[in-house]
Amino acid sequence: MGTLVCLDLNTGKLVWKVPLGEYPPWPPKAFPKTGTENYGGAIVTAGGLLFCSGTRDAKIRAFDKETARNVVRKTAWVGSAPPTTYSINGRQFVVIASTGNKVGQQNEYGDAYVAFALPERK
Repeated sequence: MGTLVCLDLNTGKLVWKVPLGEYPPWPPKAFPKTGTENYGGAIVTAGGLLFCSGTRDAKIRAFDKETARNVVRKTAWVGSAPPTTYSINGRQFVVIASTGNKVGQQNEYGDAYVAFALPERK
């Protein structure tokens, strides 16, 4: 089962941990928030958002790095690499390679890059 953890590197203490991904064949009431294996990775933006992709459930997730509060977005296909970020004219974007199937997955194959514009910082 996949888990995303946040450690305080100054103290070595666990700050928070959350299951990363959901396995649809298991009923949510019997197996709440199990997590899945992950084929991507994570990045943290200057605004304090942590982005992950690459779970079996084909979603990109954004977490507040301090609280682990989660926002979930569906991707076209399975994210198969860590997200990356870039800026155009001061506007920040996050993009993932969304290319599809890993061994044993039932997701469709694809060939796309999925980009999200982050809210403008004030």
